[in-house]
Amino acid sequence: MSTQEFRVLGMSCGHCARFVTEELETLPGVESVSVDLPTELVTVVSERELEAAAVRAAVEAAGYEVVGR
Repeated sequence: MSTQEFRVLGMSCGHCARFVTEELETLPGVESVSVDLPTELVTVVSERELEAAAVRAAVEAAGYEVVGR
């Protein structure tokens, strides 16, 4: 099991969190996704560590931006 955190810019409400969560849940091996809006942190639990590029692509598909990776 792997737990990774990503800072995602642009999320401001529950709908934003849902869009990001739904995109990340499409990645192979993802078990769960949680979003903390005030800190802009998204936590992803998966079977194995996810590639940063795959996470970035999923977040961008939802209309947001990953920073710091």
